[in-house]
Amino acid sequence: MNNKYYSPLVFELSKPGRSGYSLPKNHWGEHHIGDINENLLRQNKPELPEVDELTLVRHYTNMSNNNFGVDTGFYPLGSCTMKYNPKINEEMAALPAFTSLHPTTPECLTQGALELYYNLQRALSEISGLSEFTLNPCAGAHGELTGLMVIRAYHQSRGDHKRTKIIVPNSAHGTNPASAAVCGLQIVEVGSTPQGTVDVEALKGLLNDEVAGMMMTNPNTLGIFETQIPQIAQLIHECGGLMYYDGANLNPMLGVCRPGDMGFDVMHINLHKTFSTPHGGGGPGSGPVGVTAALAEFLPNPKVVKGEDGLFHITYSDSALGSVSPLFGNFSVLVRAYTYILSMGREYIPMAGKLSVLNANYIKEQLKAYYKLPIDGLCKHEFVFDGLLEEYGGGAHDADKVTTLDIAKRLLDYGYHAPTIYFPLLFHESMMIEPTETESKETIDQFIEVMRKIALEAKDDKALLHGAPHHTPIRRPDDVFAVKNAKFTF
Repeated sequence: MNNKYYSPLVFELSKPGRSGYSLPKNHWGEHHIGDINENLLRQNKPELPEVDELTLVRHYTNMSNNNFGVDTGFYPLGSCTMKYNPKINEEMAALPAFTSLHPTTPECLTQGALELYYNLQRALSEISGLSEFTLNPCAGAHGELTGLMVIRAYHQSRGDHKRTKIIVPNSAHGTNPASAAVCGLQIVEVGSTPQGTVDVEALKGLLNDEVAGMMMTNPNTLGIFETQIPQIAQLIHECGGLMYYDGANLNPMLGVCRPGDMGFDVMHINLHKTFSTPHGGGGPGSGPVGVTAALAEFLPNPKVVKGEDGLFHITYSDSALGSVSPLFGNFSVLVRAYTYILSMGREYIPMAGKLSVLNANYIKEQLKAYYKLPIDGLCKHEFVFDGLLEEYGGGAHDADKVTTLDIAKRLLDYGYHAPTIYFPLLFHESMMIEPTETESKETIDQFIEVMRKIALEAKDDKALLHGAPHHTPIRRPDDVFAVKNAKFTF
């Protein structure tokens, strides 16, 4: 391939007989393998690449240079707050006292780790306005499932088994209906107003004694704050249901308002988003679940409590919904989040939310003369464009129009990771932009300038964008073919 960005696969670099390392000779003989069952032994040698050490080092170094992360450039990935992860978080998580701690070490020898777990629970309670937390869920969707299981356990404890419906707005995160389905609940969708918020009048027609609760993402996936939450909460509670807060978009709300004060009964928090712990490549993550005092007994086992003796104890209860993870979830992520909270403190945690809102609105206002803004007005941490304006090549009925996919691919040529595209599903050419609070004005201005430049390119030379990216290791893979003809082995 004639591409200066192309790095050959290690199998392409392989030459028979080359080796970068040799193991000591086997002094126990060929047949001293131990008591391994014959059917578990390999019959043929593994097809491994044969390369020298320098070639191997260069291969992995070149491959790593093709990765993109928040440490290498601007990452405006809407729906997931890919904010900068301060390196002090990594230092604390790497402390041998934590990394060498066996999960089943007796609690008398793990007081420091248990204290951290307990203190993080209390910090999240203060931030959210909810009484108790479990830190055991290992991801945001895992937290959603756990929270819904709490709601289900609550209704079943009262013998109210007919409550099997969960109301989900069409502006909620896509994992909401999936989590509800896994929990065995029936999803009932409620629509949105032209302003992008929940249609309260439509909601009223869905309420009955079969409703277990309602899930709300706030701000929703359009980056809009749901102003009717008090009325919605009252309606749900009056019909006997519970309110669930999807905390994946909690970042702009930090120190400004609390879900517990709004009338929510259950929520999950994405520690790997709001509290700056890395979650690239699908993990690791953490999705703590908070509840009101009335629901605390249903939180999963095990639990960490502070005893009257001043020590921290691991407890189990029969009223808990069971266990949702091995012991205490992804503990290293908890350490990172706790470090972030302590570093920011009460003074600066609210600044994170306010700056994320400022940055998002600044980009939106600078670019809405080029890109279609379906819902104008103040947004929170993120906003959604619906492709280019028609005068810049985004015609709704033009077969040769420049699509959101074209824009995302062209951004790669300029060294930017593309934002989330084609989500939310409310608009045909959705492009969700979320800058986070950690980006400087200079970085944001550079991104704005590139987005303007792409709009002008689209107006003058559509073919340039249709063919993008032009300077990446691969161009446009056939995603549909890849899904239908998945190849998992070499």
